[in-house]
Order: sequence, then C-alpha cells, then structure tokens
Amino acid sequence: MIKAIKDDINGILEKDPAARNAIEVIVNYPGVHALILHRFANTLWRNHLKFIARFIASISRFLTGIEIHPAALIGQRFFIDHGTGVVIGETAEIGNDVTIYHGVTLGGTNWNKGKRHPTLGNGVIVGAGAKILGPIDIGHGVKVGANSVVVKGVPDGASVIGIPGKIIQSKDKSSGQSAANSCTLSENLCFSSYGETECENDPVALEIRELLTQLLTLEHKLEEVCRENKKTQTNSFVQENTTV
Repeated sequence: MIKAIKDDINGILEKDPAARNAIEVIVNYPGVHALILHRFANTLWRNHLKFIARFIASISRFLTGIEIHPAALIGQRFFIDHGTGVVIGETAEIGNDVTIYHGVTLGGTNWNKGKRHPTLGNGVIVGAGAKILGPIDIGHGVKVGANSVVVKGVPDGASVIGIPGKIIQSKDKSSGQSAANSCTLSENLCFSSYGETECENDPVALEIRELLTQLLTLEHKLEEVCRENKKTQTNSFVQENTTV
C-alpha cells in the first residue's frame, strides 16, 4: 500500500505543473488524501472488515468532498485533480495512470447486485462533470470530455463528448489511421477537460447543421412549387379570358 501511495504522488508530480514537490502534494491535495484513505479502507474491505472500511470512507468524504466506495478497485498513479464532487461506485474498476477531474461520477444505472459500475482502462482522462454510468468498458487511452454522459462502451484511443456521449475521435485498429467520423482538427482541440471544444465535427452540431440544410432545401422546393402553381393559375386565367 505504501508503494502504491508513493507511485500516486510521483504520478501527480509528473502530470500536474502546479505541483512543486512531494510535501506540497501530500499536504494540500484532497485527491491524495482521499486516495490514501481509500487504499487503507480497501485493504480493510478485502480483509472482511467492511464496517470499519465504510466508516473510513465516510470520514474521507466528509474531509475531502470525494466519495469512493471502499470496494472500488483503483490502479497505480491515479490522479483526482481538484476533486470536489467526485463519486466512485462500489464495483468500479480503474486502471493505471488514470486522471479524473472534479464532479466526475462513475455510477450505476440500477440497484441490482453484481457488477453495475464502469471499468476504466489505463491512461483514461475524464473531464470535469462527466458521468460514466453502468457496467461498461472504457478502453485504454480514452478521453471523456467535460459534462459528457457516457452510457455505452468506448473503444481504445477514442475521444467522447456530449449527452449522450458520442465518439468524435477514434483510431482504426488495422491501419492506425483516424476513423471516418474523426475530427478534422487536432484531437487536443476536440477534447477539453473543462467543457469548451473547438472540434468542427461535434456530432450534435453536425446533426443540427444537416437538419438546417434539409429545411432550407425544402423551403426552396416549396417556393418553386408555389411559383409554378401561381404561373399555371395565371395561364389558365388568361386562356379562359381569351376564349370568352
């Protein structure tokens, strides 16, 4: 457990430019406090001391604003940035080198026993306010944009944004090239940890744009039909008057 905590601190020093030294991280980072208490509570949980484990988890939530169920499995070098409002459910599983921001929920979609929370692969980044719900698999290296709601599994290397979450960037496993639905801009512009995105291929924006295009096309066709109808009525009126 001590080695895991050292790895967590070293991982934060590598990822966070604001972290100047290990002492500062240990004293001032609530994510570290929550993680240290969780690793202790998880050890107790696995040794069937579940009441004490839940009590420690409750103390951790009170002190840090971060709620981690003691049964959740968390890999090495886990980084909770800022941390307030983070919720990690009982059957959640988190790989190595994962980063999540404040307001993130790894939650369930039902009250049934058994696996009901998500599994995150290695190197995943989850932006602020995002919700990943249900017993789904989030692949290695996935990036989940801020405030997204993900309810379906995501393949390795993809970026996801929106409600519900939609893939905006993914790698073709056979060729290593970006898939057809990927962004025309850089992946870093598509993904954001705090909510704004400059991705021109936001799937929701594309659908709205397509609907507007179709609406304009229908308006033009309607105008043409009206003109033709008016022209036909005028010609008929002229012919009737000429005949008379």
